[in-house]
Amino acid sequence: MTVQEKIILLRDELNTHNYNYYVLDTTSISDFEFDSKLKELDKLETENPEFFNANSPTQRVGGTVTKNFETVTHKNRMYSLDNSYSKEDLLDWEKRVQKVLGTTETEYSCELKFDGASINLTYENGQFIKAVTRGDGFQGDDVTNNIKTILSIPLSLKDDFVTDFEMRGEIILPIDGFNKMNEERLANGEDEYRNPRNTASGSLKLQDSTEVAKRPLDCLLYQVVTEERKYKTHFESLSTASKVGFKVPKTITLAKSIDEVFDFVNNWDAKRHDLPYETDGVVVKVNNLQQQEELGYTAKAPRWAIAYKFKAEQVSTVLNEITYQVGRTGAITPVANLEPVQLAGTTVKRASLHNADQIEKLDIRINDTVFVEKGGEIIPKIIAIDFIKRLENSIPTKYATNCPECNTELIRSKGDAKHYCPNEFGCAPQITGRIQHYISRKAMDIDGLGGETVDLLRKEGLIQNYADLYNLTVEQVIPLERMAEKSAQNMIDGIIKSKEIPFEKVLFALGIRFVGETVAKKLAKHFKSIEFLMAADFETLISVDEIGDRIAQSILDFSSDLGNIQLIDRLKVAGVQLQVSVESLENQTELLQGQIFVVSGVFYQMSRNELKKAIEDNGGKVSSSISKKTNYIVAGDNMGPSKLTKAQDLGIAIISEQDFIDKIH
Repeated sequence: MTVQEKIILLRDELNTHNYNYYVLDTTSISDFEFDSKLKELDKLETENPEFFNANSPTQRVGGTVTKNFETVTHKNRMYSLDNSYSKEDLLDWEKRVQKVLGTTETEYSCELKFDGASINLTYENGQFIKAVTRGDGFQGDDVTNNIKTILSIPLSLKDDFVTDFEMRGEIILPIDGFNKMNEERLANGEDEYRNPRNTASGSLKLQDSTEVAKRPLDCLLYQVVTEERKYKTHFESLSTASKVGFKVPKTITLAKSIDEVFDFVNNWDAKRHDLPYETDGVVVKVNNLQQQEELGYTAKAPRWAIAYKFKAEQVSTVLNEITYQVGRTGAITPVANLEPVQLAGTTVKRASLHNADQIEKLDIRINDTVFVEKGGEIIPKIIAIDFIKRLENSIPTKYATNCPECNTELIRSKGDAKHYCPNEFGCAPQITGRIQHYISRKAMDIDGLGGETVDLLRKEGLIQNYADLYNLTVEQVIPLERMAEKSAQNMIDGIIKSKEIPFEKVLFALGIRFVGETVAKKLAKHFKSIEFLMAADFETLISVDEIGDRIAQSILDFSSDLGNIQLIDRLKVAGVQLQVSVESLENQTELLQGQIFVVSGVFYQMSRNELKKAIEDNGGKVSSSISKKTNYIVAGDNMGPSKLTKAQDLGIAIISEQDFIDKIH
């Protein structure tokens, strides 16, 4: 046997033992024997570096130090899930699903929703390539070296699966492992970790992978993302994934009806506290992968999946004080400062009171005993008052009349739930908040510049708005607290690089009220430049698809403000992209302007996403369901019969994939 053959044999053997122990929970070898084989492999690899393999079992022990985690754009966006909190919500979801599909024959996959950190694993030809955190869904951090230390994640697959794919899962910290970590910290005189979820998430960003390797992290997989059509159902793809090396939870169950989904929910609502991991609900997915494609996505979530959240835990505590926070738009949010209390694994000290109406509705007063729960077990909120314990000298709460930061008198428009501070350019939190929004990842994504630094720059008088960023120099920044020459240079480089950010993201970054990511994209696509947008009148604005009165008026208010006009002029001078690039316009036409398309079936020349993009790039609109307004159905193989019938009844033109391609060329 050659040295290379010996190395390959040892790697395969050790990978099999890892799979047996960490995935199947069985063992056929002692720890001593395993360690001996690992040392033998390490010695052979060291003596024969020409046979090095990044996915060798010897590379799992850590040792790599990552000072800056590279930001990576996801090949396939990682969406969030819509939440439901009742059986009625699930029934409504099923009605929406079946309406789009045009059939009542739907099968569901039921899975537990584990509480951890989402991860995207990339594999090519059976080999692990990289791991990226969810981030904002569009891009995340490359944590490949840290993920390699998690022994339940295969670095090489046992058998054929699909050639190139992504595996989505949750990095979790088992409760026993979490408790053991806290016991060790207490023994060393250190503070305990708050909860398994945050500890798991924080572990992924540790700079030294050796430290990550010491933590008992695990990874539970829940989705295969691939363009190959090897499997017909979600359940089949996961079942096969478990056979080739992935740790897919054994709790996943097929449900033939919504009643069987309810059975799964009821079962695990009662048994969830017996699990070795934290779980906060159930995820229900349409099982058929073609039906998933038919259903598609909203701006934020897949239509083919929904999360059912278990009823939130409740506790009571005392309200010590009500304070007021100022947001970047000037919106005032009242905050309840509570006597610290343990809730769903975390210490809760504060809870949002939303607005003046909520305070009046609940009749919340200082020193009241209040009932607190986490909405969806994430955000603490006060749900009721224990009036029996109310003090006799209790005084009704009077809502703030002036801004807590600049003392400007607050305003409240008719029909608006919130009070606002109108001192837009003189109120510190608004100034800082707008700049922080401008530099955020979903907006200008400026590396080397964080929220604390923005506040420091403002306090030092170096910036008062986001246009000021482009006047900063390294020499101005270096004297700041905790700022070295390299970090100062990185900040300035990040600001300069932001000039390359496309117009649609710049438009979102400007912080126009009610103009979120999706609206910014629609506006950028329609008006093509900031000049045309700011010159548009009310009627022109509301004529744009999905732009209503409120958004239109907000844009008019922004465009007529002298301060904003001056800011835009300064951004132009700085070289920020305030119009759609020539490259983007090259592939865009008005060929399909005003036409609505429904895409249905399986396609071969273009993927479903490519088809939808081609429709939008040529001025058309994609709809998920057939109606009288639909102009064309692009029909692939296996188009649903009920959709076909509905299209024929309405007299809608049905075209093939090739017909569509001919239409735009």
